Amino acid sequence: MTEQQLLARIVLNPKVMAGKPVIKGTRLTVEYILNLLAHGATVSEILEEYPGLTREDIQACLLFATKALADTSFMPLASEPA
Repeated sequence: MTEQQLLARIVLNPKVMAGKPVIKGTRLTVEYILNLLAHGATVSEILEEYPGLTREDIQACLLFATKALADTSFMPLASEPA
């Protein structure tokens, strides 16, 4: 699946979830899926909990986040000693 095909799975609609990016056809935000992954949920667990989702939907969330952060300056919360 191409990047464009994956990104087409993520949509923005001001009438759905206050305009946050969501997986097309759902009310599941990219943020929510990333938060599940960040807190240790596996892709299999997420797919089991949300039967309408596919692995490609989760992959699309990761790609969307990567693209969104590509041109963003990030300031770490704490710096490591040199």
